[in-house]
Amino acid sequence: MKEKDPEFSKFLENYDKKLGELRNKAYADEDEMSDDDTQLLNGDIANNKEIKLLSTSAVNSWCQLVTEQQSVSALTSLLNGYRSACHYGVESSNALDADPCHTIQDSETFCTILMFMLNEADNLFRGLLGIKSSGSRKEKVEEVKNSSKWNTFKPLIKSYLRSTLFLLNQATDVEILTFSLARVRASMTFFVLFPSLLRRLIKIAVHLWATGGGTLSSYAFLIIRDLASVFSSDFFDTCFVKTYKSFIGHCQFVEPVQLKHIEYLRNSFVELCSIDMQKSSSKAMVSICQLGKILHQGLQTKKKEAFKNICSWQYTSCIDLWVSFISANIRDYDLQLLLSMIIQIINGVAILFPGPRYLPLRIKCVQWLNHLSSSSGIFIPIASLVLDILEYKIGKEGGKSGKACSFSTSTKLPKHWLKSRNFQELCVLSAIELLSEHFAQWSHHISFPDLATIPLICLRKFHETTTIENFRRPVKRLIDQVEQNVQFVQKKRDEVAFSPKDQQSVESFLQLEKFSGNTPFTQYYKSIMEKAAARNMVTNTKFPGAE
Repeated sequence: MKEKDPEFSKFLENYDKKLGELRNKAYADEDEMSDDDTQLLNGDIANNKEIKLLSTSAVNSWCQLVTEQQSVSALTSLLNGYRSACHYGVESSNALDADPCHTIQDSETFCTILMFMLNEADNLFRGLLGIKSSGSRKEKVEEVKNSSKWNTFKPLIKSYLRSTLFLLNQATDVEILTFSLARVRASMTFFVLFPSLLRRLIKIAVHLWATGGGTLSSYAFLIIRDLASVFSSDFFDTCFVKTYKSFIGHCQFVEPVQLKHIEYLRNSFVELCSIDMQKSSSKAMVSICQLGKILHQGLQTKKKEAFKNICSWQYTSCIDLWVSFISANIRDYDLQLLLSMIIQIINGVAILFPGPRYLPLRIKCVQWLNHLSSSSGIFIPIASLVLDILEYKIGKEGGKSGKACSFSTSTKLPKHWLKSRNFQELCVLSAIELLSEHFAQWSHHISFPDLATIPLICLRKFHETTTIENFRRPVKRLIDQVEQNVQFVQKKRDEVAFSPKDQQSVESFLQLEKFSGNTPFTQYYKSIMEKAAARNMVTNTKFPGAE
């Protein structure tokens, strides 16, 4: 070739050289890996281009050498085999990802090498580097970087991490994914030293957290939480943004079977926020301001598209998220501004959608306000929003039952429901449950007789005008319980000698009775909640996730 066409021969040599450079570059991090970092893993390929069939006996032999003699050569072979195992059954479009000199014999070999590497690799690397088992993870990162052996074993560690990421990205078996995540969590110290791999890990962990469900989501979240809490504050920002976007993205369309998982995502995100309250509060402010702008646009333009954006699961889930965040932290941090803003937004949403078709949304708004009031200890008036529900047109007795409607995943009811007995019952029972929770929160407060005055007038009026006995009875019972509690508080209030300006005495008023939980209205409220839970309806006014 050199004699016949020397120019073409030179081109092939240059092309082969460039291909080799590209191969080394593919294994290198964008940040710091050198061209010869993977020679240790691929050195035997140049000498033997045959594809070896990897058997269980060979794997066991390598495992024994590594465990008993800390053989680096055997560990290198194991890592090449592990790379093949992680690609087992997967046709990779990138030849550099798979091990070109090994193929897995069968599923037994696959399980053997996979379990050994996931179980032992982290401890083996620590032993080779001489890293102590004690100390914080931040200290371990510095210890690894300063180790004289780090550059020697860096390619081996990177190969293991890279292969494990491929496994997490391709595997569908929940047990394999869960166990792999648990072992990845043990190796977080190493991941931090490879920024490009760490970015891939965060992306995979967030995806599995949002889509996995159950134990898989929990293990994925532990990785996210560790990164956000233990290492650089930059990781918190990355984890916050990615989990927030993922949560909102998964709330676009919600089915009844997804509700528990959505609730888990919300609660775990709130836990993540609590790691750095200063940053979380600032980011919450930005998000809540954006919610306010969307609401303002709807109130100003009255356009159908603006209404649709507000009356959506994404918008309401975002409100729900920040209500939970504020409620979880307001006793320990100054979140009064966020509280005020979210209350205004919730009231604005309730005002924007006053009609009976938006009953589910109205109920959610009152639930949020009740939850914020309970967690903050601040009185938030909700009576007018609830009493409006009783003003919805109630049909005559004997109305037909409506077709099935998933109330738990609706913000708007179908028209046919408005003339059904289901809707009539829902209006009355929802009002009773929401008012009961509101009254229960303030049933021991010295101002209870005053705050109950107007609601009692409206309830009596409804009781007098409605002709449906099934609705009259529960309303009458609520009226009786509220009146009884008014008399109880009024009597105790008449006995005290302190001034209304004596804030300390006002706050201590009836606190013993409150914490005993044995007062008549408290018992009544418990019975209402038990009945609501038995019906398995979202109108249960105990806010999801509340204590």
